[in-house]
Amino acid sequence: MNYIILDLEWNQADDLKTKLESELMFEIIEIGAIKLNSELQEIGRFHELIKPQVFNRMNQVTGELIHISMKELQNGRNFDEVVRDFLSWCGSDYIFCTWGSLDLTELQKNMDYYRLPSLSHNPMRYYDVQKLFSIAYEDKKKRRTLQYAVEFLNINEEVPFHRADADAVYTAEIFKKAAAVEGVLNNYSFDTYHLPQNKAEEINAVFDDYAKYISREFINKLSAMSDKDVVSTKCFLCGAKTRKKVPWFSNNGRNYYAVMVCPKHGNIKGKIRMKKSAQDRIYVVKTMKQINTEVVEDIIAKRNQLREGRRERRHRS
Repeated sequence: MNYIILDLEWNQADDLKTKLESELMFEIIEIGAIKLNSELQEIGRFHELIKPQVFNRMNQVTGELIHISMKELQNGRNFDEVVRDFLSWCGSDYIFCTWGSLDLTELQKNMDYYRLPSLSHNPMRYYDVQKLFSIAYEDKKKRRTLQYAVEFLNINEEVPFHRADADAVYTAEIFKKAAAVEGVLNNYSFDTYHLPQNKAEEINAVFDDYAKYISREFINKLSAMSDKDVVSTKCFLCGAKTRKKVPWFSNNGRNYYAVMVCPKHGNIKGKIRMKKSAQDRIYVVKTMKQINTEVVEDIIAKRNQLREGRRERRHRS
């Protein structure tokens, strides 16, 4: 399997009227990519500017950041031609690697706009190199800029940032270094532009220290929280039934938390995030993770604080 290190640059409306009238929020104007083989050796490069067909003016902020003029872009080919050649260049056995989580979503939105065949009809597995950098070198939570990671790893800064070809090169160098750290490539991500269509297609992925579940769509939050797989608290490591120490509760209507105890693996934190789909419905991303006593106490304190707040509001009313 090959690794396609992908970076995109896009333009957006330069005024509110155009933004409101446009079916496409971000128009891709540059694709840059590096192809690595299974040994992480570079075996190809792809780079092309794209002629705009949606926005005829460069957004001021975008232009200042990427230093591409509309005049330069007029010599490019149309998006549908470029992306077909790009996907042909990618081949048949590959996984995308991007800095952050936006590029694949915007690529698919642009492809849908031009009515091109979908990359996938389900959540697409990929590597978020920004996340891999944090896992390999920091605390797994921080999300650094590309330039920060390049400087941290002492990678030569031969060309300016914020161009697709340059950023793809830098991302590839970071990816190669992070991938050399044991276990890092076990931590893939899922792009959810296309969601599971039914229960059989739902994602249940178990990683080294946590598990992730991605649901199909539900009509509302109540429907989601009535689903047994959404609210399941089985241990993600051994599948055993757990004892609920803190049942599911929400602090804002979007995120739900629970604490359960596995006889073998101890305290486990569950977190449910309610997300809106493109069809304005609800889907769930649930994570399960082992936690220590201190985290358990923090969650209990958060729940008790919410309860006390509700009591005070009822008393005032």
